[in-house]
Amino acid sequence: MSDTVARAPSSPVPAKRAPPAVIETHALGRRFGETVAVADLELRVERGEIVGMLGHNGAGKTTTVRLLNGVLGASSGGARVLGLDPWRDGVALRRRTGVATETPAVDDRLTGRQGLTYFAHIYGVPAASVARRVDEVLHIFDLADAADARVGGYSRGMKQRLSLARTLVHEPELLFLDEPTAGLDPVAARALDERVLSLRASGATVLLCTHNLVQAQALCDRVVVLEHGRMVAAGTPSELAAGLGAATRVTLELTAPAGLDVAALLRDVAGVHGVEDATAAEGGDAPPPDDPSAVRDRRLRLQVDDRAAIAAAVARLVNAGAGVYAVEREAADLEDVYFALHERNGAAA
Repeated sequence: MSDTVARAPSSPVPAKRAPPAVIETHALGRRFGETVAVADLELRVERGEIVGMLGHNGAGKTTTVRLLNGVLGASSGGARVLGLDPWRDGVALRRRTGVATETPAVDDRLTGRQGLTYFAHIYGVPAASVARRVDEVLHIFDLADAADARVGGYSRGMKQRLSLARTLVHEPELLFLDEPTAGLDPVAARALDERVLSLRASGATVLLCTHNLVQAQALCDRVVVLEHGRMVAAGTPSELAAGLGAATRVTLELTAPAGLDVAALLRDVAGVHGVEDATAAEGGDAPPPDDPSAVRDRRLRLQVDDRAAIAAAVARLVNAGAGVYAVEREAADLEDVYFALHERNGAAA
């Protein structure tokens, strides 16, 4: 007699579903008469990401923010934001998002504390938590000392900080920041950047619309680039640079006779562009004109297409009698990518 026990067939393990995106659009579009503000936008933003939206004035950034918050209706396509339909569930959605615009949205007749308290109630912050939360955001944006003064007496930068404090008072899951550092001094702008990073660390998601390419490079996990309402690129800066073939910057440190024009020596090397003798500009010693044989330290800055161009530039210098002792390679940054995209799309127009 067999001791084998019959077993029921095991059920297949269900595949894990990817969590829904915080923002997902499909062929989203908006027209104003004959003007196309946004066209066929395909955007996906995951929870906890900081995504930068870059583009010139009129590229469609602010219109996109209004569409995603249900303030504007779509002319075509659709979107889901925090799992909600922005146009059907707009009121519920806006309780969970925060929007800061380039122009401070504040009431000059109220004190800073009164304005924040008013918005805290509108956003549904529990009554028992309102005073604590208002004090927190006043402190975060260095407004505690001016909290009980009328906003009409605030400076432009203070009003911008108050507008940002209002955006955060209800601890939104999703932040839309539209040129948030406009009007801020460098100290306040850095404090805002640090706050954005801390929000991401706590699980918030940020869509950052900006002209500030340095800020976008420092903060964003990914960027999307709009031109005339259409997305023309999306990815990390390094991915975009690789796809566009954006030039890499290189600094060469070398010794060479004073009479040797090292910059001119490289201008016809294949794959080398924009050669600049940065010796004097970067504090190096300028060789004395009366001693052309003297050897001096030099610094060259150039742009190259690839590693082969670097090798060719170094070989040309060495063959001419220079001694190259350092090569510093700097990958293309977001500014390089942005202008390469703008040039490519301008040429295609």
